[in-house]
Amino acid sequence: MDRDLLSHLPIVLQVARHQGFASAAAALDMSPSAVSHAVRTVEDRLGEPLFARTTRSVALTEAGQRFLARIGPALDEIGAAFEALAAERGDVTGVLRLNAPRVAVHMALTPILAALAAKHPRLTVELHTNDAFVDIVAEGFDAGVRLGVAVQQDMVALRLAPPFQAILVASPAYLTAHGAPQTLRDLERHNCIGFRFVGSGGVYDWELEENGRTIAVKTSGTLRVTDGTYVRDLALAGVGIGYIFEPLVRQELKHGQLVQLLPHSAIEEDGLFLYYPRRASLAPKLRAFVEAAKAVAHAK
Repeated sequence: MDRDLLSHLPIVLQVARHQGFASAAAALDMSPSAVSHAVRTVEDRLGEPLFARTTRSVALTEAGQRFLARIGPALDEIGAAFEALAAERGDVTGVLRLNAPRVAVHMALTPILAALAAKHPRLTVELHTNDAFVDIVAEGFDAGVRLGVAVQQDMVALRLAPPFQAILVASPAYLTAHGAPQTLRDLERHNCIGFRFVGSGGVYDWELEENGRTIAVKTSGTLRVTDGTYVRDLALAGVGIGYIFEPLVRQELKHGQLVQLLPHSAIEEDGLFLYYPRRASLAPKLRAFVEAAKAVAHAK
């Protein structure tokens, strides 16, 4: 294999993982034209198109899937070898790619990332916030963060946040104007702040407790969001009733800016967990993140 072709393979891998030339170019700090040229060079040499291109999307062909399935793990191993050698000198380097829901940034990740940056200034953490379920291995992430119930059983899991409740809240101003619901049925006549999933496009039915069992409650209102953390701001503004994780509004509840409604209806969530493939636990960059997470938890 000539060296020119070998140098283009990591670029091909990034296009596949980012599902686009422009996003791969940004990640590689290259121009889109340079990325496109590298892919064309590999395709010309192989005599096979690796990507099916349209004006709106880039997807692997069957030949591309077979090719990437072979070279992807090999390129990852080469990168891991460089990082391991640097780690032996006490220098954690490379890019740690994490996938997490937006709420995890506010509830758990910020202090960990701050500690990691202070201890390992040559390590870059690339955090992708995504509320949809993601195959972290297929999409090239080193680790993911999700609610405990969503962690795949074949993954190693590390708790980042203890169990917490999903609760209903509203501002005193909203309650003065519209009254407080006394039962879950009363939510039908209230302005409820909805949530729509970006991935599936579906609207989330609120999971709440009633008579010892969890039920799904359909709601309606003048606003829906795709970022669950924005529910707090809208509730504070008096827009309506919000469904939100309690740690995100703990201070607002403490200071009376928000009021919890129907507390008996709150459900318990398992907490937030970091998860990753077992083999990935050997990577110095992931070990550094785990050590930072444990240090932050111990300091609390």
